Amino acid sequence: MSKLSLIFVAGGLGALARFGLGNLIHRWYEGPFPLGTFVINVLGCLMFGFVWSLAEGRSLISVEHRAIILTGFMGAFTTFSTFAFETDGLIRNTEWLMAAGNIVGQVVLGLIAVTVGMAAGRLL
Repeated sequence: MSKLSLIFVAGGLGALARFGLGNLIHRWYEGPFPLGTFVINVLGCLMFGFVWSLAEGRSLISVEHRAIILTGFMGAFTTFSTFAFETDGLIRNTEWLMAAGNIVGQVVLGLIAVTVGMAAGRLL
C-alpha cells in the first residue's frame, strides 16, 4: 500500500475511534460539560507525545510510520493534539509571544469562525 493509502486508512480508523469513544463517554456522562471532546483531546495529546517520543527519542517508529500514525490516525482522532504539540515546540524554543499568539489566536479565532460559520449557514 502507498503511504497516502495508509494515511487514508489510518484516518478512517482515527475517525471511528473518536466516534466510538465519544459515544461511550456520552452514554456514561450526560452533563452539560463537553466531556467526550475533552477526554478525546487530552488522550490525543498523550498519544501524540508518546508516539513522537518513540519515533524521535528512541527511533522505535520509522519516520514513515510516524507520519501515518500522527497525520492519519491522530489527525482524524483529534487535531487538538497537533495544536498542543506545535505550541509546546514554541514554548520549548522560548518563543513566548508566538506560543501565546497561537493559543489565543486559534481559540479566539476558532470561536469567532464557528459563530460566523453558523450565522452564514442560517442565512442560506
